[in-house]
Amino acid sequence: MTVETPPAPAAPEAPASAVRGSPRDFLALTKPSITRLVVMTTAAGYYLGVRDQFDLTRFAHTVLGTALVAGGTNALNQWWERDVDARMHRTRARPLPAGRLAPRTALVFALVVALAGTGWLLAFVNALTALLAGLTVVSYVLCYTPLKKRTSLNTLVGAVPGALPILGGWTAATGRLAVSAWLLFAVLFVWQLPHFFALAWMHKEDYARGRLRMLSLDDSDGRRTGRHALGWSLVLLAVSLLLAPFHVTGAWYTAAAVLLGVLLVAFAAAMAFAPSRAAARRLFLASVVYLPVMLVVMALDKA
Repeated sequence: MTVETPPAPAAPEAPASAVRGSPRDFLALTKPSITRLVVMTTAAGYYLGVRDQFDLTRFAHTVLGTALVAGGTNALNQWWERDVDARMHRTRARPLPAGRLAPRTALVFALVVALAGTGWLLAFVNALTALLAGLTVVSYVLCYTPLKKRTSLNTLVGAVPGALPILGGWTAATGRLAVSAWLLFAVLFVWQLPHFFALAWMHKEDYARGRLRMLSLDDSDGRRTGRHALGWSLVLLAVSLLLAPFHVTGAWYTAAAVLLGVLLVAFAAAMAFAPSRAAARRLFLASVVYLPVMLVVMALDKA
C-alpha cells in the first residue's frame, strides 16, 4: 500500500490583466509531445493517400497547418482545465496553474493559433481538410474536455479527435474520403483505448484529485480496467488486419500487425488477469511503441 503525500497548495491564478510567460511557457501550452504525434499520424495519412506524384509543397502546408491546429487545441484544453491541472500532481507545474501565464493571455494565444492553422489548411490545402481540423478542435475542446468531469465514456469521445488527423492527412493528399481512410481512422481510434486505460490506472489517484471521471476510479482492483484494455486490444488486432485487403498496405505490414498486435494483447492480458501499476505501465509503454512502429511499417509497405 502506497502512502500518498498531500498535494502542495496550487499557485494563485495569474490576474487576467497580467502579461507573463516566456516562450517556453507558450510552447508548453501546445503540449509538444502530443502535437508531434498528431503531425506524425497526419503525415502517415498523407503519404498513404498519395497515389501519383508526392507534392512536397502541399505536404509541408498540411504539416504546418496541422501542427498549428493541434497546438491551439491543446492550449485551449489547458485553458479550460486549469482548475483540474492545479489539483493534479503531474500537471500542477503547467504554466496556467503555476501562475506563469494569465488565463486571458493563454486563451487569446490558443484561439489565434488554432484559427491560424485552420485558415492555413483552408488557404493552402483544401476545404475538406480544414473542415476536419475544425471538427477536431470542436470535438476535443467542447465535447471531450467537459465530459471528462461527467462520465468515464469521455475516453471513447476523446478518441474521435485523436483519430481525425490521419483522416486529414489522407484528404490533404486526395481531396476526398474513402473506405481506406476510415480504416486508418479506426486503427487510430481503437489504439487510444488500451493506451489511455493503462494511463488511467497508472495515475488513478491523480485523476481522483482532479475529479475526472475515468473508468479506473470505480475499479478497486484494476480488473475491470484491464478487461476493457484487453477487449479493445483484441479489436485493434482485428481492425489492423483490414488494411491489406483494402489495398492500403501489403503482406509485410500484415505480418508486423499480427506480431505487434499479439504482443499488445499479451500486455493487456497481463493487466487484466494480474492487475498492478507495473502491468499497466508495461501496457502503456507497449502502446507507445506500437503506434509509431505501425505507422512506419505502413509507409514502408504501402500498397
